[in-house]
Amino acid sequence: MKLLFIGDIVARPGRDIVRRGLAAIVRTYAVDMVIANGENAAGGAGLTRDITNDLFKAGIDVLTSGNHIWDKREVLEFIDKTPRLLRPANYPASTPGSGSYVWTSQHGIGVGVINAMGRIFMAPLDDPFVAVANHIAHTRAAGARVLLVDFHAEATSEKLAMGWHFDGQVTAVVGTHTHVQTADERILPNGTAYVTDVGMTGPHDGIIGMDRAGVIARFVTGLPSRFEAAAGDSRLHAVLITADADTGRATGIERLSLTSSDVDAMVEEDATEAASNLS
Repeated sequence: MKLLFIGDIVARPGRDIVRRGLAAIVRTYAVDMVIANGENAAGGAGLTRDITNDLFKAGIDVLTSGNHIWDKREVLEFIDKTPRLLRPANYPASTPGSGSYVWTSQHGIGVGVINAMGRIFMAPLDDPFVAVANHIAHTRAAGARVLLVDFHAEATSEKLAMGWHFDGQVTAVVGTHTHVQTADERILPNGTAYVTDVGMTGPHDGIIGMDRAGVIARFVTGLPSRFEAAAGDSRLHAVLITADADTGRATGIERLSLTSSDVDAMVEEDATEAASNLS
Protein backbone atom coordinates (compact mmCIF):
# COMPACT_ATOMS: atom_id res chain seq x y z
CA MET A 1 0.00 0.00 0.00
CA LYS A 2 1.02 3.63 -0.45
CA LEU A 3 1.01 6.26 2.28
CA LEU A 4 1.35 9.96 1.48
CA PHE A 5 2.71 12.06 4.35
CA ILE A 6 2.42 15.82 3.82
CA GLY A 7 4.90 18.09 5.61
CA ASP A 8 3.79 20.89 7.94
CA ILE A 9 0.83 22.72 6.38
CA VAL A 10 1.35 26.45 6.93
CA ALA A 11 -1.50 28.98 6.92
CA ARG A 12 -3.92 29.65 4.06
CA PRO A 13 -1.38 29.09 1.24
CA GLY A 14 -0.67 25.61 2.58
CA ARG A 15 -4.34 24.80 3.03
CA ASP A 16 -5.18 26.11 -0.44
CA ILE A 17 -2.62 23.99 -2.29
CA VAL A 18 -3.76 20.90 -0.38
CA ARG A 19 -7.43 21.63 -1.05
CA ARG A 20 -6.75 22.32 -4.72
CA GLY A 21 -4.46 19.45 -5.51
CA LEU A 22 -4.76 16.57 -3.07
CA ALA A 23 -7.39 14.57 -4.95
CA ALA A 24 -5.33 14.69 -8.15
CA ILE A 25 -2.13 13.80 -6.29
CA VAL A 26 -3.83 10.83 -4.68
CA ARG A 27 -4.99 9.53 -8.06
CA THR A 28 -1.68 10.28 -9.80
CA TYR A 29 0.37 8.34 -7.26
CA ALA A 30 -2.30 5.71 -6.42
CA VAL A 31 -2.25 6.72 -2.75
CA ASP A 32 -4.17 4.59 -0.24
CA MET A 33 -3.90 6.87 2.80
CA VAL A 34 -3.03 10.52 3.45
CA ILE A 35 -1.44 11.80 6.67
CA ALA A 36 -0.38 15.40 7.24
CA ASN A 37 1.12 17.53 9.97
CA GLY A 38 -1.39 20.35 10.46
CA GLU A 39 -0.20 22.20 13.55
CA ASN A 40 0.59 25.40 11.60
CA ALA A 41 -2.51 25.42 9.43
CA ALA A 42 -4.34 28.27 11.20
CA GLY A 43 -2.44 31.44 10.36
CA GLY A 44 0.87 29.68 10.86
CA ALA A 45 0.24 28.54 14.44
CA GLY A 46 -2.35 26.08 15.69
CA LEU A 47 -5.60 24.59 14.43
CA THR A 48 -9.25 25.60 14.62
CA ARG A 49 -12.26 23.30 14.41
CA ASP A 50 -13.26 24.64 10.99
CA ILE A 51 -9.78 24.28 9.52
CA THR A 52 -9.44 20.76 10.93
CA ASN A 53 -12.74 19.75 9.32
CA ASP A 54 -11.76 21.41 6.02
CA LEU A 55 -8.49 19.45 5.91
CA PHE A 56 -10.33 16.20 6.52
CA LYS A 57 -12.82 17.09 3.77
CA ALA A 58 -9.89 17.77 1.42
CA GLY A 59 -8.89 14.12 1.76
CA ILE A 60 -6.51 13.94 4.71
CA ASP A 61 -7.20 10.82 6.78
CA VAL A 62 -5.12 11.61 9.90
CA LEU A 63 -3.63 14.90 11.15
CA THR A 64 -0.54 15.01 13.35
CA SER A 65 0.86 17.99 15.23
CA GLY A 66 3.62 19.16 17.56
CA ASN A 67 4.59 22.10 19.74
CA HIS A 68 2.00 24.47 18.20
CA ILE A 69 -1.00 22.21 18.78
CA TRP A 70 -2.29 24.37 21.67
CA ASP A 71 -1.73 27.78 20.03
CA LYS A 72 -5.44 28.12 19.23
CA ARG A 73 -7.15 27.51 22.55
CA GLU A 74 -10.33 26.26 20.92
CA VAL A 75 -8.54 23.01 20.05
CA LEU A 76 -9.08 22.04 23.71
CA GLU A 77 -12.82 22.02 23.01
CA PHE A 78 -12.71 19.40 20.27
CA ILE A 79 -9.48 17.39 20.28
CA ASP A 80 -10.92 14.73 22.61
CA LYS A 81 -13.82 14.28 20.19
CA THR A 82 -11.59 14.19 17.10
CA PRO A 83 -9.50 11.01 17.31
CA ARG A 84 -8.00 11.54 13.85
CA LEU A 85 -6.28 14.70 15.15
CA LEU A 86 -3.23 13.72 17.19
CA ARG A 87 -1.10 15.54 19.70
CA PRO A 88 2.38 14.25 20.65
CA ALA A 89 2.17 11.00 22.58
CA ASN A 90 4.77 12.09 25.13
CA TYR A 91 2.59 14.79 26.67
CA PRO A 92 1.42 13.72 30.14
CA ALA A 93 -1.41 11.17 30.19
CA SER A 94 -3.79 13.79 31.56
CA THR A 95 -3.33 16.03 28.50
CA PRO A 96 -6.39 16.14 26.21
CA GLY A 97 -6.24 14.17 22.97
CA SER A 98 -4.33 11.07 21.94
CA GLY A 99 -0.88 10.36 20.56
CA SER A 100 -1.91 7.59 18.16
CA TYR A 101 -4.74 6.42 15.95
CA VAL A 102 -5.47 3.27 13.96
CA TRP A 103 -7.02 3.93 10.55
CA THR A 104 -8.51 1.12 8.47
CA SER A 105 -8.13 1.08 4.70
CA GLN A 106 -10.90 0.09 2.30
CA HIS A 107 -9.17 -3.30 2.05
CA GLY A 108 -9.25 -3.78 5.81
CA ILE A 109 -5.59 -2.97 6.50
CA GLY A 110 -4.98 -1.29 9.86
CA VAL A 111 -2.53 1.61 9.73
CA GLY A 112 -1.26 2.96 13.02
CA VAL A 113 -0.16 6.59 13.13
CA ILE A 114 1.95 7.67 16.11
CA ASN A 115 2.89 11.29 16.88
CA ALA A 116 5.76 12.20 19.23
CA MET A 117 7.81 15.31 19.97
CA GLY A 118 11.53 15.67 20.55
CA ARG A 119 13.14 17.10 23.68
CA ILE A 120 16.35 18.64 22.29
CA PHE A 121 15.78 22.43 21.97
CA MET A 122 12.08 21.73 22.61
CA ALA A 123 9.73 21.69 25.61
CA PRO A 124 10.80 19.15 28.30
CA LEU A 125 8.14 16.49 27.73
CA ASP A 126 8.19 12.82 28.68
CA ASP A 127 10.62 10.43 26.98
CA PRO A 128 9.52 10.15 23.31
CA PHE A 129 11.26 6.79 22.85
CA VAL A 130 9.25 5.22 25.69
CA ALA A 131 6.05 6.88 24.44
CA VAL A 132 6.52 5.57 20.90
CA ALA A 133 7.28 2.05 22.17
CA ASN A 134 4.09 2.09 24.25
CA HIS A 135 2.00 3.29 21.32
CA ILE A 136 3.51 0.70 18.98
CA ALA A 137 2.22 -1.97 21.36
CA HIS A 138 -1.14 -0.20 21.67
CA THR A 139 -1.70 0.23 17.94
CA ARG A 140 -0.60 -3.32 17.13
CA ALA A 141 -3.05 -4.63 19.73
CA ALA A 142 -5.73 -2.56 17.97
CA GLY A 143 -5.00 -4.30 14.67
CA ALA A 144 -2.37 -2.09 12.97
CA ARG A 145 -0.17 -3.92 10.48
CA VAL A 146 1.50 -0.81 9.04
CA LEU A 147 2.90 1.81 11.44
CA LEU A 148 4.07 5.38 10.78
CA VAL A 149 5.72 7.67 13.32
CA ASP A 150 5.71 11.46 12.90
CA PHE A 151 8.59 12.63 15.08
CA HIS A 152 8.23 16.39 15.50
CA ALA A 153 11.72 17.41 16.56
CA GLU A 154 14.42 20.03 16.09
CA ALA A 155 17.67 18.06 16.35
CA THR A 156 18.67 15.87 13.42
CA SER A 157 20.55 13.58 15.80
CA GLU A 158 17.43 12.93 17.86
CA LYS A 159 15.42 12.18 14.71
CA LEU A 160 18.09 9.80 13.40
CA ALA A 161 18.17 8.06 16.78
CA MET A 162 14.41 7.57 16.61
CA GLY A 163 14.68 6.06 13.14
CA TRP A 164 17.47 3.65 14.01
CA HIS A 165 15.99 2.70 17.38
CA PHE A 166 12.70 1.60 15.82
CA ASP A 167 14.10 0.19 12.56
CA GLY A 168 12.17 -2.99 11.88
CA GLN A 169 9.47 -2.18 14.44
CA VAL A 170 7.60 0.41 12.36
CA THR A 171 7.04 1.00 8.67
CA ALA A 172 8.27 4.60 8.68
CA VAL A 173 9.74 7.32 10.86
CA VAL A 174 9.32 10.74 9.28
CA GLY A 175 10.58 13.98 10.78
CA THR A 176 8.68 17.25 10.92
CA HIS A 177 9.06 20.69 12.57
CA THR A 178 12.00 22.41 10.83
CA HIS A 179 9.99 23.14 7.62
CA VAL A 180 13.09 22.40 5.53
CA GLN A 181 12.96 19.25 3.42
CA THR A 182 16.02 17.03 3.80
CA ALA A 183 17.48 14.84 1.06
CA ASP A 184 18.29 11.79 3.19
CA GLU A 185 15.31 9.54 2.53
CA ARG A 186 16.22 5.85 2.73
CA ILE A 187 15.04 2.41 3.76
CA LEU A 188 16.93 1.34 6.89
CA PRO A 189 18.34 -2.23 7.00
CA ASN A 190 15.37 -3.80 8.79
CA GLY A 191 12.70 -2.25 6.58
CA THR A 192 11.83 1.14 8.09
CA ALA A 193 11.51 4.13 5.74
CA TYR A 194 13.19 7.23 7.14
CA VAL A 195 13.57 10.94 6.33
CA THR A 196 14.87 13.59 8.74
CA ASP A 197 12.34 16.23 7.68
CA VAL A 198 9.49 16.04 5.20
CA GLY A 199 9.51 19.81 4.72
CA MET A 200 6.73 22.39 4.55
CA THR A 201 3.53 22.81 2.58
CA GLY A 202 2.82 26.49 2.09
CA PRO A 203 4.56 29.76 1.16
CA HIS A 204 8.23 29.22 0.37
CA ASP A 205 8.98 32.90 -0.35
CA GLY A 206 9.00 33.52 3.40
CA ILE A 207 11.26 32.15 6.13
CA ILE A 208 9.92 28.71 7.10
CA GLY A 209 6.46 29.99 6.16
CA MET A 210 6.55 33.39 7.87
CA ASP A 211 6.89 36.79 6.21
CA ARG A 212 10.59 37.65 5.87
CA ALA A 213 10.45 41.17 7.34
CA GLY A 214 9.39 40.20 10.84
CA VAL A 215 11.79 37.28 11.07
CA ILE A 216 14.77 39.27 9.80
CA ALA A 217 13.94 42.17 12.14
CA ARG A 218 14.05 39.85 15.14
CA PHE A 219 17.45 38.48 14.10
CA VAL A 220 18.92 41.91 13.30
CA THR A 221 17.59 43.88 16.28
CA GLY A 222 17.03 41.20 18.90
CA LEU A 223 13.66 42.81 19.63
CA PRO A 224 10.27 41.08 19.60
CA SER A 225 8.43 41.35 16.30
CA ARG A 226 5.10 40.09 15.06
CA PHE A 227 5.24 37.11 12.71
CA GLU A 228 2.74 36.93 9.88
CA ALA A 229 2.28 34.11 7.41
CA ALA A 230 4.11 34.69 4.13
CA ALA A 231 2.64 34.58 0.63
CA GLY A 232 4.04 33.45 -2.68
CA ASP A 233 5.72 30.37 -4.15
CA SER A 234 3.39 27.82 -2.58
CA ARG A 235 4.78 24.31 -2.63
CA LEU A 236 3.62 20.96 -1.33
CA HIS A 237 6.31 18.90 0.36
CA ALA A 238 5.59 15.26 1.11
CA VAL A 239 6.97 11.74 1.09
CA LEU A 240 5.35 8.78 -0.60
CA ILE A 241 5.96 5.57 1.30
CA THR A 242 5.30 2.16 -0.23
CA ALA A 243 4.74 -0.64 2.27
CA ASP A 244 4.18 -4.37 2.23
CA ALA A 245 0.85 -4.65 4.03
CA ASP A 246 1.56 -8.23 5.11
CA THR A 247 4.94 -7.65 6.75
CA GLY A 248 4.66 -3.93 7.55
CA ARG A 249 8.08 -3.34 5.98
CA ALA A 250 8.63 -0.32 3.76
CA THR A 251 9.70 -1.09 0.21
CA GLY A 252 10.10 2.47 -1.03
CA ILE A 253 10.20 6.13 -0.04
CA GLU A 254 10.07 9.04 -2.48
CA ARG A 255 10.35 12.76 -1.70
CA LEU A 256 7.88 15.09 -3.39
CA SER A 257 8.42 18.84 -3.82
CA LEU A 258 5.51 20.05 -5.91
CA THR A 259 5.17 23.67 -7.03
CA SER A 260 1.79 25.30 -7.65
CA SER A 261 2.39 24.73 -11.37
CA ASP A 262 3.09 21.04 -10.77
CA VAL A 263 -0.13 20.70 -8.78
CA ASP A 264 -2.16 22.62 -11.37
CA ALA A 265 -0.82 20.36 -14.13
CA MET A 266 -1.86 17.27 -12.16
CA VAL A 267 -5.32 18.73 -11.57
CA GLU A 268 -5.70 19.54 -15.26
CA GLU A 269 -4.49 16.11 -16.36
CA ASP A 270 -6.79 14.47 -13.83
CA ALA A 271 -9.79 16.47 -15.11
CA THR A 272 -8.94 15.63 -18.72
CA GLU A 273 -8.71 11.92 -17.91
CA ALA A 274 -12.01 12.03 -16.02
CA ALA A 275 -13.71 13.74 -18.95
CA SER A 276 -12.26 11.18 -21.35
CA ASN A 277 -13.58 8.32 -19.23
CA LEU A 278 -17.07 9.82 -19.31
CA SER A 279 -17.11 10.29 -23.09
